[in-house]
Amino acid sequence: MKKKLSILLIEDDVIEVMKLNRTISTSKLPHEIIETKNGEEALNFLKSNKSLPDIILLDLNMPKMNGLEFLNILKEDEVLKYLPTIVLSTSANQKDILACYKAGIAGYIIKPLKYEDYVLKLRSLLEYWSLNELIKA
Repeated sequence: MKKKLSILLIEDDVIEVMKLNRTISTSKLPHEIIETKNGEEALNFLKSNKSLPDIILLDLNMPKMNGLEFLNILKEDEVLKYLPTIVLSTSANQKDILACYKAGIAGYIIKPLKYEDYVLKLRSLLEYWSLNELIKA
């Protein structure tokens, strides 16, 4: 059975945030999006909040703390390390992809240029995770 997801989006680009929110809205998906602008802000949210998200959608290229730095800190935490983290990035660089998988991500999706392709990828991603058995840390 599909479930409503609580999704932590870590993204500094306002256009990308709008794209995700628009995709959720136009697809009539019930998911809740929690927006943070960088890894530092996301860690503060995760450590101060009583309710953790079901999944994290993470951009790599951000100010203050990039996605890989965030991942390394997240995966050292005894509670937060179990949160499924999916990287959404424009980078197709194999070094970036390998570094993210080594850090323990659940998936890596390259953001497509065409909006229609973006919607297709994100719907598929969210469909999968809404069917998945998730651990509530």
